[in-house]
Amino acid sequence: MAKFYGIELNSPLMLGTSQYPSPAILEEAFKRSGASVATVSLRREAGNSKMGGDFWALIQSLNVKVLPNTAGCYSIKEAVTTAQMARELFNTSWIKLEVIGHSDTLQPDPFQLVEAARILVDDGFKVFPYTTEDVVVAERLLRAGCEVLMPWGAPIGTGLGLTNIYGLRTLRAQFPDVPMVIDAGIGLPSHASMAMEMGFDAVLINTAVAKAGDPPAMAEAFAKAIAAGRLARNADPMEPRDMASASTPVIGKAFLS
Repeated sequence: MAKFYGIELNSPLMLGTSQYPSPAILEEAFKRSGASVATVSLRREAGNSKMGGDFWALIQSLNVKVLPNTAGCYSIKEAVTTAQMARELFNTSWIKLEVIGHSDTLQPDPFQLVEAARILVDDGFKVFPYTTEDVVVAERLLRAGCEVLMPWGAPIGTGLGLTNIYGLRTLRAQFPDVPMVIDAGIGLPSHASMAMEMGFDAVLINTAVAKAGDPPAMAEAFAKAIAAGRLARNADPMEPRDMASASTPVIGKAFLS
């Protein structure tokens, strides 16, 4: 499995921590998923409250790697400030960098994203940039010092799956040695399995698990689908064909007249 800033995770499944019906259900979902990473948003308004303190204690009890994010940030200054606050709170240099450029699709702003990444890398952060499948933007992020890319499958929370297969395949092929996590838009375990079959290194899920009728069961389903997809990728699957090819050879077989 790929290493993320020198760390090899024991599972390619990353889970978000928002929108769950209850803390107990969140905890059970993590247990059944075997997820190795929990992404968390910095809630400034709750950071010093009892509710906020209880939430951080729950996250720490999950015994997984914590990946804070800058969700909801629309500017470089806001994203950088949020990242710095998260580093102090969680005592980690890992940060999932989000700089939103479009309020309807929540598409990343590529210009501010690259500049914010450069600033954070220079400040010692290990940046996981939430980006699109754009190869040029990916190249700029890598030049800025990012060692991981997190391309979206589809807009956040839509559950549409991998909407640009060609673009994602191109991105994966262009940077074969860069660890990549499919982030956002995954709605079904089959979507996650496809991402792993395509050669991506991990998948980040939140809404599809948290908003399911049975979040722990869905978390387990995603874990199994991701494992199947990775196993299939490692098994070197057959290439698609335009023409039919009989699975049972006819040469050497008897024909009845």
